[in-house]
Formats: sequence, structure tokens, C-alpha cells
Amino acid sequence: MADSPEIPPFMDPQQFMKLFEQTAIATTDPLKAYHAAMDAWGTVLEPLAKAGRDKLDTTDRRFAAPQWEHPVFDLVRQSYQVMSEYMLAAADQLDGLSEQDKAKMGFALRSIIEAMSPANSPFTNPVALERALESKGASLMSGLQYLMQDMQRGQLTHTDPNAFTLGENIAATPGKVVHQTPLYQLIQYDPTTEKVLETPLIIFPPWINRFYILDLTAEKSFIKYCVDQGITVFIVSWKSADASMKDVIWDDYITAQIDAIDTVRSALDVPDVHTIGYCVAGTTLAATLAVLAATDTADKVRSATFFTAQVDFSSSGELLHFIDDQQIAMTEALSAPQGYLDGRFLALTFNMLRGKDLIWSTVVKNYLLGEDYPAFDLLHWNGDVTNLPAKWHRNYLVDLYRDNRLVKPNDLSVLGTPIDLRRVQTPTYIQAGREDHIAPAESVWKLQEHFTGPTKFVLAGSGHIAGVVNPPAHHKYQYWTNDTSPPSFAAFIAGATETKGSWWPDWLSWLTEKGDTRVPATGPRQPGQGTLKALESAPGSYVKAR
Repeated sequence: MADSPEIPPFMDPQQFMKLFEQTAIATTDPLKAYHAAMDAWGTVLEPLAKAGRDKLDTTDRRFAAPQWEHPVFDLVRQSYQVMSEYMLAAADQLDGLSEQDKAKMGFALRSIIEAMSPANSPFTNPVALERALESKGASLMSGLQYLMQDMQRGQLTHTDPNAFTLGENIAATPGKVVHQTPLYQLIQYDPTTEKVLETPLIIFPPWINRFYILDLTAEKSFIKYCVDQGITVFIVSWKSADASMKDVIWDDYITAQIDAIDTVRSALDVPDVHTIGYCVAGTTLAATLAVLAATDTADKVRSATFFTAQVDFSSSGELLHFIDDQQIAMTEALSAPQGYLDGRFLALTFNMLRGKDLIWSTVVKNYLLGEDYPAFDLLHWNGDVTNLPAKWHRNYLVDLYRDNRLVKPNDLSVLGTPIDLRRVQTPTYIQAGREDHIAPAESVWKLQEHFTGPTKFVLAGSGHIAGVVNPPAHHKYQYWTNDTSPPSFAAFIAGATETKGSWWPDWLSWLTEKGDTRVPATGPRQPGQGTLKALESAPGSYVKAR
């Protein structure tokens, strides 16, 4: 006679019978039955779950809900963590791969592991299970509706699409479009002070996104902050690419920056301007300054500020994983039919860099839990994608990211002028984000290694967006400075002084050191009152084009 199967040592016969009885309960209340079964299994599995609990990553927000503390789901998350760590460690120990290939494999593997998380499934996410039972399936039906809507638009939704209206409660700083070309609109903002700095400011935002990242709600608006400090502010609103822009290249964006500088100088009858370049527009501003220096017109720009901008792409982070011959060929194939790259593809790329926060958290909250979308201005902007000219995008990936030609003196030419960043002597303020995953701080630091003029480097808390959009009134984050002229980024960190709050006042102080002469905010300082006539009200029509 065969031996009877042994009952595991952690389960005595009475526990076993109790488990059987509770899981066999017939009830018309699914939620009650679910909790009864979970309580029974919890009693059985508690010793196993408790044994590995000290190895859990307590900072992983995917498993922060109290429902994950139940032994059944505690074991699920523990198993997932063990599996994840094993897979990543195994990949890291592979022989015969270059460091670059290892980095690509690691990124791909992390993306797969994030997708495999038990939090992403309605069958292994205890919060989703409870919500479905409590709502009698209504949460899953709502989630399915959200999923179908996103599939139709070909893009994840992160925020309530009806919560914000351009010109009303977002991008609402008063101003006028005073100049327009096929590539950009130039917006001048209404002054709010009786006198303003004599030297105006021109902001060049990235054309990869909409300009109003710097003009979100009023309390977050960098533009409004500058206007309220008595600065005459202009900003460029780039046109989202369409078929008419299939031949646009980098030279055209540099031409546009020079055109904007000359337009403002002429309109206000001033010799020079302050400039800001954000991200890719900052990279372009560096080239623009080099062109001006090479043509003996560098004095048109009194100062240059760079928000999270790179010129040396040798340490440009995880985006390099998307830039090889195969990826470039795929990008060309996607943009070839219409002559521009659909902005949704680029949005997906950036979202993948923070998959847990920008992809899978949305899957859980909206698809599994059926929650309504929040009214969040930053997420609204993040989903407001722009298309990119195909030729420019390819040249940018190949010449700058892949081949790093911008920092090789005279290797690239723009408008027939060789680019040598060493010619740039314009006073420069460089801002980087400590947690920036798009333009890593150490990569941004390298900009001052190529300019020969005076530079100031500031490291802001947070990342590519929140590190920039951090108004003083919010009292968030911090920034670091180092006045000892450190020779490296590591030396900067080692000797840096931390200041709580926003870096905006530090930048303003630096800017006014370059000249604090004030003039009445009248005549051409009022949009449309000088030689530049008002074409339409801010934020203009280019930002609304889809």
C-alpha cells in the first residue's frame, strides 16, 4: 500500500480542514468568498511569506498598497523580485559582449521585466481583484473602454483630455504673436511692471515638444515668472512638422534662431538679447552661437542659458540604446511615406525610459482599476506630441548622437560655416537635472568643456522637466552650486553647496549681473505697439496644430 501524501509541516490537519471548508463556501457574495479564501490561504502561507519579507524592495511603489501584504500576494511579489534579480544578474555576466551591447541588452531586459510585473495583470494584482469584485466588474469595463480609446488614438492617455484648454487655464500668460515664418511663431508677452530690463529675453524651447512646458498653469509658469521680474520675454513656438517640412534640416532651425534674434533686436532697437535654449533647442543654440562667433556677430547675444542641453553626446544615457543602424533604419521607414516622424513614436520612446511611471502605472490605474484620469497640467503637456521633420531627425541622430560630431572642431558646417564650439565666449549659465534620464547631468556638464567664455553650472534636484519647472513658491527640491571652478563633474559634486528650493532666483541674479538697466514698458515693449504688429493672441495657432 502506497504511503499517504504528507501534509506540509507548516500545515496541521486542522488548518487543512479549515482551508478546505472556507474555500468551498457557497455564497452569493463573490467578495465575501474571495476574502474567506484569501484568509484561509493566508494562514497557511504566512510562514513562507514572512521568511523572505526582509529581502523586499520597500521603495517599489508598484507593490506599496496594503493588499500586497497578504501572504498570498506577498509571495507573488517576492517571487517576481527574485526572478527579476536573477535575470538581470545573468545578463550582466554574459561573456563576449561589448559594454554597449550589454547596456542595450540590460535596457531591453528591464523593459520586459517591467512588463511581466504581477501588478500589471488583473489576476495577480490584489487591488484590481478587490476593485473588480466590489464594483461587480464595472472597474474592468471602464478600464476596457479606456484601453479601446487609447488603441484608437495610438497613444497612452495620462490625464483628463478635457481638463485643460490652451490660452485659458494652460499656456495662458497674456501676449501676442508678433512674427511668423513657415517654421515658427514668435510670441511677445505683455509686461506686468512699469519698467523692464533693457535687454530682452528670447526663449528657444525644444520642437520635440510644445513650448508651453514653460507656461503651464500660472503658478508653474517660468514665462510668467520672468515677466513679473521685469523682463521683456519672447518665446519661439515651433510648427509641428507636416508634409510641407519634409526637406527641413538642422540649418533651418539655426537660421530660425538667428532670425528671431535679429527680429527682436530690430523691433526693440537694442544691440543684443539674452537667450535660453532648452534640450535640443539648447544644442542648436550652441551651434548658433558658434556660427555667430565665426561670422564676427557674437555680440548679438549678451548671455546664453541652457536648460538640460547636451553638445557632447558621449555620455548621453539610455537614449543611446535607441540609436544604432537598425533603429535609424526603422525610424526612416516610419517617416518616409509622409516626410515626418509621427510624434507618437517619439513619445513612446521617452515613456519607455521611465516605463514603470509613464506606461505601467497608467495600465494599472486606468485599465485595471478603471480610475478616471487626473487633471494634471504636466501630463497634459507630455501627451501633446509634435511631429518631427524626417531629414532633420535622421541627421540629428546620426551626426550628433551616434557620431558626436558637434564637439569635433570644424567637422560640421551650418549655412556654409564650420562649427567650432571653442569660439563661443558668450557668458553662459548651464542648468542640469540630477535625476535627468534624457540628458544626464554629467553629459550636460561637458558643455562648458567646449566653450571658452565664462560659465556657471547649476545642478537642480529632480529630472528633465521637474528640475526645470520648479517655481520658487512651491518650495520644492534644491540645487547645488560650486564656485571653485571644479575640473570635473565629480569634483563639482564633491565640493557643491546645496540650497533648498528653486534655482530660478539664482539664475535671475546671474542674468541681472549682465546688466540691470531698466526702461519704460511702453511702445514696442507692449506687444503689437511697435514695428512688429500683433498677428494673433498668445499662445498662437502653431501650438494648436495637430
